[in-house]
Amino acid sequence: MRIEPTHILVPGPARGRLLQCRHSLSLWGGVDVATGVIIDQRHDRRGDCITDRILALPSEKGSSTGSAILLELIRRRLAPAAILTIHRAPILTLGVIVADELYGRTLPILTISEHDFHTLEDNSMLHVMKRGVKWELLLETQN
Repeated sequence: MRIEPTHILVPGPARGRLLQCRHSLSLWGGVDVATGVIIDQRHDRRGDCITDRILALPSEKGSSTGSAILLELIRRRLAPAAILTIHRAPILTLGVIVADELYGRTLPILTISEHDFHTLEDNSMLHVMKRGVKWELLLETQN
């Protein structure tokens, strides 16, 4: 299944298993920066590791210090492979832009439609790739 992003906040290729969240996630206090594990007691994916996953969130949440947490996750190589959201994510985008400047490391952040978000299959393999001049998501459906 192919999905066309609605906005490319940070471009780049990625590949990983989808970690779909029903609820928004604040990285500040919601993710353990030493392990990449979701520690927010109220979050639907508590205990899951975001490292090297395609993290799908309805939207970003919380403190602007989430940029610093994502920056540190990228520095420690514990960040997700990519981030998908329904709504634009300026806090997360800032963290990735700074990581690119400081460490030369980045990860794609894309928005997708609410309809497409709800058609995603958790734990499916997802590829973020460029075809010609357009970026797209290729979801390998589970059989």
